[in-house]
Amino acid sequence: PARVAAARPVVDKIFPAGTYRRMMDGTMSKMMDSMMDGVMKMPIAQLARIGGVPQDRLASLDETSIEQISAIVDPNFRQRTKLGIDAMMASMADMMDGFEPKVRDALTRAYARKFDGRQLSELAAFFNTPTGGLYARESMMMFMDPEIMGEMQALMPEMMQKMPDMAARAEAAAKSLPPPRKIADLSPDERGKLAKLLGVKASDLTDQPATSDEGTK
Repeated sequence: PARVAAARPVVDKIFPAGTYRRMMDGTMSKMMDSMMDGVMKMPIAQLARIGGVPQDRLASLDETSIEQISAIVDPNFRQRTKLGIDAMMASMADMMDGFEPKVRDALTRAYARKFDGRQLSELAAFFNTPTGGLYARESMMMFMDPEIMGEMQALMPEMMQKMPDMAARAEAAAKSLPPPRKIADLSPDERGKLAKLLGVKASDLTDQPATSDEGTK
């Protein structure tokens, strides 16, 4: 209890009330805009490869972007998406206002566990100086700084390019495991249990027909 009490003024400085709203109102909104711009300009073939579309079907799409397609099909797509994102960010900010006290309490307990009484006193003393106070207020926001966000955004094209290989590695890692069972593989008792969990009749449980792509594997 004593360490929790000592940690509270430290957390008050490093995570002041309204921190989440600051993040949502400014930085997160700008980050989402930047990410959306990047996605709009990304070749659609790159996204299709991530979804597993065979390369031979994408030859004619290499330079085609979502932005080019939406300009014809839905000229308001970018504005509609931005309005939706802004509304979502505003709703999340309202939600986080109510959730933030719990986060502050959890952070207080975490600081009390990680630092002893002397260390907490030293942190509090530093945060009470002009430089320490500025550092404490900005420390959580620093990871949302445009410099950091710019580097993260620059990483997106490379990450998207490598995503098919990453997905292939993930699939290979689990290759030794048997595939998920089908409804037809289940015993009557297992079907009954599954039906009860899903709130349906056992007779309603059926396997979905294979798609054309699945049938050729």
